[in-house]
Amino acid sequence: MNFPQDIKNFSVEELKTLSAELRNEMIEVISKTGGHLGAGLGVVELTVALHHVFNTPFDKLVWDVGHQTYPHKMLTGRKDKLHTLRQAGGLSGFTKRSESEYDPFGAAHSSTSISAALGMAIARDKKGADNEVIAVIGDGAMSAGMAYEAMNNAGALGSKLIVILNDNEMSISPPVGAMSKYLSKLLSSKSYQSMRNLAKNFLPRPLSEAAKAAENFAREMTGAETLFEKLGFYYIGPIDGHDMEQLVALLESLRDAEENRPYFLHVITQKGKGYAPAEASEDKYHGVSKFDVESGVQKKAVAAAPSYTNVFADALIAEAAADEKIIAITAAMPSGTGLDKFAKQFPKRTYDVGIAEQHAVTFAAGLATEGFKPFCAIYSTFLQRAYDQVVHDVAIQNLPVRFAIDRAGLVGADGATHAGAFDITYLASLPNFVVMAASDEAELMHMTATAAACDESPIAFRYPRGEGVGVKLPKKGKILEIGKGRIMREGKSGVAILSFGARLQEAMKAGEELGATIADARFCKPLDKELIRKLVSSNSQLVTIEEGAIGGFAAHVMDFLAQEKLLQKIEFIPLHLPDEFQDQDSPHNMYASAGLNAEQIIEACRGDASNVISLKSAKK
Repeated sequence: MNFPQDIKNFSVEELKTLSAELRNEMIEVISKTGGHLGAGLGVVELTVALHHVFNTPFDKLVWDVGHQTYPHKMLTGRKDKLHTLRQAGGLSGFTKRSESEYDPFGAAHSSTSISAALGMAIARDKKGADNEVIAVIGDGAMSAGMAYEAMNNAGALGSKLIVILNDNEMSISPPVGAMSKYLSKLLSSKSYQSMRNLAKNFLPRPLSEAAKAAENFAREMTGAETLFEKLGFYYIGPIDGHDMEQLVALLESLRDAEENRPYFLHVITQKGKGYAPAEASEDKYHGVSKFDVESGVQKKAVAAAPSYTNVFADALIAEAAADEKIIAITAAMPSGTGLDKFAKQFPKRTYDVGIAEQHAVTFAAGLATEGFKPFCAIYSTFLQRAYDQVVHDVAIQNLPVRFAIDRAGLVGADGATHAGAFDITYLASLPNFVVMAASDEAELMHMTATAAACDESPIAFRYPRGEGVGVKLPKKGKILEIGKGRIMREGKSGVAILSFGARLQEAMKAGEELGATIADARFCKPLDKELIRKLVSSNSQLVTIEEGAIGGFAAHVMDFLAQEKLLQKIEFIPLHLPDEFQDQDSPHNMYASAGLNAEQIIEACRGDASNVISLKSAKK
């Protein structure tokens, strides 16, 4: 078995056997590579049934939150490459258009599938084609507003579209919000279920005319018309997502349904299904490092220093202990951002809003208008999803919302979709914003304290994934002077390196070799203009380093140099992430490729860089 065509003639029993084999193979491989496990284990039967019933890739199968697609990859010609998952040159951890024709849409951020699938369905109709379009949304993705925007549009357009909700009652963490409670209530509606079972027991095809009448009768008798039906969908469910016989029968009915309208199939699955350690774990083994299959024990390296995430959590707890107005907000990532620790100390001052970054930002803005001190702890890559709210609801109104931006810079195995490459550029371009970057874990504590004390404007501080550099931590963070950097090393070679963020350690290594002056900018906005003037006046070469895309810190420094007519006096070398999306690799290799390790910094200073900007010899 390598492709969907190989399983078209399988019996239900053979499909069950295949599902068990897929589940075991996935556990075995991921135990050696690490990766996302729980969500994929939960959709094995659904994935097998989908590829058995539908004619993929002619029929478009659009997945949401792509970390649930490992079984899909194994069924679509990539089984033998699964051991390369999330490694350099290997398979992506998410769906990726350039990887396979069976991936019609890339999915690494959530809640995009219904919108994309609706676009494909309308395109099909305009071309006069007859393929099916199926969106599989789940793992918490229904908590994001974009899913409902798409459903509202789909219900109005009336094109045939099949949406499958993989309801595993989980996200990355236990679910939150009214929608989760609504789905649970729908699942337990005994009166509605009894009417549905009555119809199922006596009718062979769930979408036959008689079955439709029975469905409508059940809805009228119980008053169980769902939100999804209000949006224009024909709702079916909830059904057992591990019952292969029922899955195949319903999917065949949906495939053969001739009415041009959107259909909504509500499937209940168990995250971590079939692997006892995952089933017993609170996060259902959402993401794992390498592990022992027999015991489920993960093989985590002993950290030499605390993680930046934990340092931020402890620092925020310390600030909140002294200031009852501090509120912590996260968007479905309490453990990823460290706010699970904060919640244990301050449960009534912690808000997990679900996968709803837009709401998180404006919710924080509302709190700020009433004198509270909200901290929005969101990954850099996910804060992108709320940019209009950052601009319109926070920056324009100059509200003191604090943004703690985790996973800034490159993130290794998650690749381009999760890289924190753009936040410097998209935040520092906004009036009123203060933008900081921590060079080590002690600086992160200071920036947390500085943000807590900043009541005049929105303020953001960014920090990388993983463990710190091992510096001694203070008992409590100190408040930094806004817009002031620091000299870390005095040199006499004529080379000055101005670092913004966590590349400072690499800059220090390069500085030792070069005899360079090293400075930690701390702030991109406002710039420490006095520090920059000093570096220019006493050196012939100025190098800026940042873990961000073009248009960020270097652009602000260069603009200042141009405004002050200082570019003619200095050779300027901006080092930043390349203007491309970098595929997954180890962080060290990714930074080497970006030219941001000590070795590449030295080469750039010695004239081996292609991005040297020099106006010293130009005519005035």
